Amino acid sequence: MRLTGGEIVAEYLIAQGVEYVMGIPGHGCLGLADAFIGRGDRIKVIKMKQEMSGVHIADGYYRACGKPLAVFTSIGPGAINTAIGAATAFVDSKPVMILTGSPQTYMRGKGLLQEIERSRDDDFHRVLVPCVKRSWQADSVAQVPSIMKRAFNIMMTGRRGPVNVVLPMDVQSDSTDVALPKPALSAPAGKSNPDSGEAARAVKLLAAARRPVILAGGGVASAGAERKLLELAELKGAAVVTTMQGKGVFPEDHPLYAWHTGSKGTSVGLHFTSTADVIVAVGCRFADETACSYRPGVAFSIPPTKLIHIDIDPYEIGKNYPAEVGIVSDASTALGEIVNGLSEIAAKREIRSAAFIKEIGIENAKWAKHIQKLLSVKTKYPTISQVLREMRGAMARDAFLVTSSGNTQAQMLQEFPFYVPGTCITTGGFSTMGFTVPAAIGVKLAQPGRQVVAMAGDGEFMMTMQEMATAMELGTPVVFVVVNNQGWLAIKDLQMDAYGKDRAIAVDFTTPDGKPYSPDFAATAKAFGLHAQKVESLKGIAPALKKALTSGRPSLVEITVHRDYPYSGSPAVGWWDVPIPTYLKDRRAKYEKSKKQEKLW
Repeated sequence: MRLTGGEIVAEYLIAQGVEYVMGIPGHGCLGLADAFIGRGDRIKVIKMKQEMSGVHIADGYYRACGKPLAVFTSIGPGAINTAIGAATAFVDSKPVMILTGSPQTYMRGKGLLQEIERSRDDDFHRVLVPCVKRSWQADSVAQVPSIMKRAFNIMMTGRRGPVNVVLPMDVQSDSTDVALPKPALSAPAGKSNPDSGEAARAVKLLAAARRPVILAGGGVASAGAERKLLELAELKGAAVVTTMQGKGVFPEDHPLYAWHTGSKGTSVGLHFTSTADVIVAVGCRFADETACSYRPGVAFSIPPTKLIHIDIDPYEIGKNYPAEVGIVSDASTALGEIVNGLSEIAAKREIRSAAFIKEIGIENAKWAKHIQKLLSVKTKYPTISQVLREMRGAMARDAFLVTSSGNTQAQMLQEFPFYVPGTCITTGGFSTMGFTVPAAIGVKLAQPGRQVVAMAGDGEFMMTMQEMATAMELGTPVVFVVVNNQGWLAIKDLQMDAYGKDRAIAVDFTTPDGKPYSPDFAATAKAFGLHAQKVESLKGIAPALKKALTSGRPSLVEITVHRDYPYSGSPAVGWWDVPIPTYLKDRRAKYEKSKKQEKLW
């Protein structure tokens, strides 16, 4: 059959089961955009309002259902707008196909409108090189089928991640006779299995452990290994602690759950990860936030703690901590093999420690008592802790909560329990502001029958609030919760904590006379057409949320929250290395002391 380059892309996306493609047409992608005309019954085009948001929509969609989407852009600024979304997906290992327009092959290097060419002709693709698994630049329409096939294979295998396909304008519009590759016959099959010898070593080490901890990372969700994780934890009686991307892979009302570790961690999580004799780390890269900036004994004591590290990417094993056992494997198959080996030992002798399991309950009770203190604080406006409690009570057990960064994310990690695997959608190592609103739209597209709530601070919300228009156009009844504290309060809290209460700068939203400033988000949402409410009291939160969740429309609930330190956030019980200027060297000792006190509260 004879197809243009644009039609080859469209047909291959359809063959791969891609349901939506996000894009803003421009002169650099007209041939590609036109190819979707007449194919709307098989693939739908979504018109987001900024290209970065398109990548975030695709990212959120994948996290919620495990299927990838594509984004197309014009040349120049539209293509570059995808960089933040690509980096977010890359760091969190989420697949997105990014299709970007570029100059005609015969016009490269002439300084075409929006071409970047002073260092190299048509040089845009190098902008995304650090943010994608692989980038391709087609030179002819005949190359497109092979590029699309390889792009999908690389995007969806191993450690998954985004890819970029650069399509010159003439390649999009030229045609050729082509037989499209069949996805089922072109993609690698099967899963990466663990080395049997290493798995046997892991079983032996874990069977003898008296203080076993499983550190669950994002690789558990990527591999669909939640059930195997639960089986292993219950078989051994191990404490399960999560990373930022692992949050929600284990039911958080389970007696073996020990919450979160790291700089945004909990006392219970830090206690167990720092005192374990054996840690099984699954799909975890030991980033600085998880590892409390690698300060010995705070998050981890490796060694003497023995580490069993399971990851599909060999690059991560032993990168930051020495691994007693390193297993390069899909998380599900590795955990399954360990469960099988451990079950044989458990059939012959007791491998669980009743005292250790009791200790998990005791430490959880201590953390719950701490949270209760945060909830009982009396302030004019609700605290974020109180908002989270009211949200949990109003939301269904299997509802999705989407967050991205700042105090809302940190306190979600510490305080908000998830009961159903996969319902926590949040950014990890790139900590991307602006993710929440578009990602929530993607989640709702993937799971239209379930509640989706997006929680963002007012600063973050303003970065992508224009996508309320996209939610209205799509009719996706997502609920946006804007926690309004009139500033970048997470950074303000950090400045005051590390540098001193008189050192906050460029973090408060104010008018020229210094008074706190905020747009009227509820009124703005109404202008976009959303169902919207503004809440300033604790008792008004749950009714407003329930009304929004049952409205059947895109909705927004603006909640004015307490903004004065220290109850603008919550205590950071972990450690994060924040360099302090030499002219504030007296603050270093005070900061160190405050961190020790917070750890001992």
